Amino acid sequence: MSLIITDECINCDVCEPECPNDAISQGDTIYIIDPKKCTECVGHYDTPQCVEVCPVDCIPKDEAHVESNAQLQAKYEALMAAKGK
Repeated sequence: MSLIITDECINCDVCEPECPNDAISQGDTIYIIDPKKCTECVGHYDTPQCVEVCPVDCIPKDEAHVESNAQLQAKYEALMAAKGK
């Protein structure tokens, strides 16, 4: 499943550059994660990098976008294919 940034976000700017899929962007009031691009870093790292660097622990799993590891891997492969990698 993808991740979500909750309203506890303090806009510290550390998560966005850590995302290897460019799934994180600045929203109206807090950062947001695009569930179509979020693979929880599957294919890149063992753990989600945004969660690792978040100082306020405001990035839980998004229950509205449940995906298995196999689905996350397939999404990663599709994203890489689209980038030509």
